[in-house]
Amino acid sequence: MIAEDSLLRPAVFGVLLVLFTSLESLFPQKKRTQKRFHRWFSNFGVLVIGTALARLIVPLAPVAAAIWVHSLGIGILNSVDISTLVSGVLTFILLDLLIYGQHRLFHSVPLLWRLHRMHHTDLDLDVTSGLRFHPLEILFSLAIKILAVCILGAPPVAVLVFEMVLNGTSMFNHSNLRIPLILERILRLFVVTPDMHRVHHSVIHREMNSNFGFNIPVWDRIFKTYLSSPSRGNSGMTIGLPIFRDERSIKLISLLVQPFVDSSSPGSKKGDG
Repeated sequence: MIAEDSLLRPAVFGVLLVLFTSLESLFPQKKRTQKRFHRWFSNFGVLVIGTALARLIVPLAPVAAAIWVHSLGIGILNSVDISTLVSGVLTFILLDLLIYGQHRLFHSVPLLWRLHRMHHTDLDLDVTSGLRFHPLEILFSLAIKILAVCILGAPPVAVLVFEMVLNGTSMFNHSNLRIPLILERILRLFVVTPDMHRVHHSVIHREMNSNFGFNIPVWDRIFKTYLSSPSRGNSGMTIGLPIFRDERSIKLISLLVQPFVDSSSPGSKKGDG
């Protein structure tokens, strides 16, 4: 299973990256404001550094943790008499709820927001925006996920599927893909779509603090954080934060040191005009 995790996930990631990049190039929703090369260099650079750091500091991946607790028979799901299928579905749903809650936490706690806000300083959205997370946020998120897997006693296959789906949907819902309105309205009943998640990257405070989901769209509706569309429309909305809008701030080194400069509060209302 560990071998499958180390081989299958990168393969699926590569295929989806090419697919969504091609689709958003053919059917763009919003005109770019920044040069693609500089953004991509920074976004992929952050991903590589974060992945390497995670492998070095937290070598136990969620799938490996699931294999370990499964072999010991510990965890909530290992202590109840339910089928593997039910256990797997519950794992997927609960892990997705965890990601939703974690996302809201990163917007609410000042220290965590300083890590997460780097994700929001991308001035355009495309597939690579879904990879743009600070290495320290990646470590924190990984630790939470591993702890949850151990407490749940999550089946290894379910964890592997969840990780692949999460990677895929993160690229999909950050993509600059224009989906026909009728199809988009149907899709967002089952998955977080690009138009739905783009609202979350609005410079306007109320809009940025909405649509926290990544996979299952129902959490935002249940917890009253759902917003159907940006007030200025997809073409008129401004993406990013009021701060860090100059060209220098999108460079790789600037992104890495960003949590340690400025003291803006989570979801600052500055620039809501």
